[in-house]
Amino acid sequence: MSRVQMPEWNRTEMDRARDSTIAEAFRRQAALTPDAIAVAAQDRQLSYREIDERSNRLARHLQSLGVKPETLVGVLHGRSETLVVSLLGILKAGGAYVPLDPSYPRERLSLVLEDSEMRILLTSSALRSRLALDLGRLTLVDPEDPILARQTPHPVASEVAAHNLAYVMYTSGSTGKPKGVMVENRNVVSFFAGMDRAIGSKPGVWIAVTSVAFDISVLELLWTLTRGFKVVIDNDEGADTMCDRIVRHGATHLQMTPSLARMLMLNARTHSALGTLRQILLGGEAVPTFLIHRLRQFFGGELLNMYGPTETTIWSSTYRILEPGATVPIGRPIAGTQIHLLDAGLKPVPAGEIGELFIAGDGVARGYWKQPDLTAARFLSIPSLSESRIYRTGDMGRLLPDGNIEFLGRADDQVKLRGHRIEPGEIEFILEQIPGVKQAVIVAREDREGDMRLVACVVAEETGPEAVGALKNTLKTKLPETMIPSSFVFLSSLPLTENGKIDRKALLNLPSPAVAGTSTPSQSRSEYGSEIEHAVASAWKEALGVSEVGFNDNFFDLGAHSLMVAEAHAKLQNTLGREIPLVDLFQFSTVSSLARHLSDTQPAAAAARIAGRAQRRRSARQR
Repeated sequence: MSRVQMPEWNRTEMDRARDSTIAEAFRRQAALTPDAIAVAAQDRQLSYREIDERSNRLARHLQSLGVKPETLVGVLHGRSETLVVSLLGILKAGGAYVPLDPSYPRERLSLVLEDSEMRILLTSSALRSRLALDLGRLTLVDPEDPILARQTPHPVASEVAAHNLAYVMYTSGSTGKPKGVMVENRNVVSFFAGMDRAIGSKPGVWIAVTSVAFDISVLELLWTLTRGFKVVIDNDEGADTMCDRIVRHGATHLQMTPSLARMLMLNARTHSALGTLRQILLGGEAVPTFLIHRLRQFFGGELLNMYGPTETTIWSSTYRILEPGATVPIGRPIAGTQIHLLDAGLKPVPAGEIGELFIAGDGVARGYWKQPDLTAARFLSIPSLSESRIYRTGDMGRLLPDGNIEFLGRADDQVKLRGHRIEPGEIEFILEQIPGVKQAVIVAREDREGDMRLVACVVAEETGPEAVGALKNTLKTKLPETMIPSSFVFLSSLPLTENGKIDRKALLNLPSPAVAGTSTPSQSRSEYGSEIEHAVASAWKEALGVSEVGFNDNFFDLGAHSLMVAEAHAKLQNTLGREIPLVDLFQFSTVSSLARHLSDTQPAAAAARIAGRAQRRRSARQR
């Protein structure tokens, strides 16, 4: 029978975890190491005592505003020590936090604010003004407000229990709006205990890079601080910045998506920095084997593949990668977790056969916020398999002879893109609300190895570059950047199967779509006026996977995402032989503007080298 469970271990510790809270776990650690550095951010460092006292003051203030168990409190902060204080302050007050990423579109943030029915939001006045959100019904609390210093720093009493909510994390939803996953304290603390065995709890220095709206941030920001780590909060995914932080802080641990790992490896400086780490965790999407081959060229520490949906509390299984094989398994369940592989009739499949992954155990969340029907459909009662509820993941896999699980994709249309879970139905719903759009289907295509992109197949009244620009502009006001399709394909009608359903397989088999640009033919030039213009265009053509980039095309309108920016950045630095700030590629987003900026800031020696190369190119053409 395809049921996988880690051997039971330290049952007393697991029982204690089920009866504990995150706040209690942090208090114990702060008492053990009060003077150790807990958080480093923007060149500021706070000890465990300072984080403990600041979060106590905030918790007491929140309780005075009525926060108690099951109260949802929003957190809208940039990546800083204030973010950590906010999370711990809410948990100590007894409430549950709802994370909001300031980079998300205003409409997306407003939807979460409304759906969660929160009445208190932790944020700053500067951030509130920049986002221009309608927060009239909310009580706003700035954790940096000097008034909080009047509160006593002593621990606060709270009625919160293990079964109370710790957070509500919003993920993409197939009905046109995100859905909130309700996770309890006991889910999280049990997960912490499972991580102790899976990856070890020896303190070190953890580089935290993940958005607070992505559940793996719970491992980076909270598990670490209940185990005595120093957490370095990185607010920039640029390779140079991360490299500097790893070296400067003597980092030992880093967790990242395979997409981010691939981006970092484009920068040669990060190779030596990553090589100094003790442990790297990869997760959030399938790990390609070529990535492991590249990492192993300079990283000899522990390398782990992590798997788990938000509904079962961050990671549910781990696999220690020794040597790259044909595939990278997702491994075995962590302590307190069981994984079943079932067929369509919810019966176990024999070992080696493909089945759907169902997860049971301590990590299974309460369900979806205000969506009882969806909760009932995904969180099942199967007494023959588990005494408690079991979560239907929609992921497919099989049990390998060595007892590890191999991940084999989705049973539905859900997509994992750069670590983010995306329901195509949410994007399709928004597209079909736009006037002139008759039908829309989103598919994920991997036209280049390791580069998964969203493609929108659209039946619409208007077509062409201007129509693409209008559709993208509308989507940008409603969805995070990760959910914006890279390419648009206009069709007269969508292909159908024999039973009248949309034939997604046929859409996947369409010729590779050209990236939608904004240039007219007269603007596109294969020969550019200067060597720098040629270098810029060449870098972006290679990164985008296209044969032509117009002189005034905006790279991001062409579908560029963070990985493509990193690829173009690495190639451009190599070609021009100089350091180029990554931010320049965001600020100057056309061939013309970036080339002009790089020319204006070009060092004399580099300019001479480029002029020499240009002369040699001209001579070669004349010959």
